[in-house]
Amino acid sequence: MPSPSVPAERLPETLRHTIVGLVRRDGPDLSARQLAVFLICYLEEGPHTVRGLAAQLRVSKPAITRSLDRLGALGLARRAQDPRDRRSVIVQRTRVGQELLADLRGLLTNSAAPPTGKKAPARAKAKRRAMATAG
Repeated sequence: MPSPSVPAERLPETLRHTIVGLVRRDGPDLSARQLAVFLICYLEEGPHTVRGLAAQLRVSKPAITRSLDRLGALGLARRAQDPRDRRSVIVQRTRVGQELLADLRGLLTNSAAPPTGKKAPARAKAKRRAMATAG
């Protein structure tokens, strides 16, 4: 759901800035699926299971397992046996994952900030070139 402080037409730009910020930050990149699993686990109340995540994302359980393997290797999530059903595994949050979520919130906040009126040099140059050609 869009934030009331960010106009809908700016949301793609906000997303672009956020993803670029994630790529530029120190640390490994996450795929879209890994990021989706991460965000569901950190932003929605749990417990989260492989079966539940697969159903929510409409992907196979092996796809979720691969995403959790990667998140686990990065220390962003860990798996534990579900005490209510020993056949099931639940996903747990980690301190490293909480730090990534804080970084992501900072990137989103900075990306969603109103424009300062300064245009990026390439965009300003392209606009001047377009105006010169039109006139």
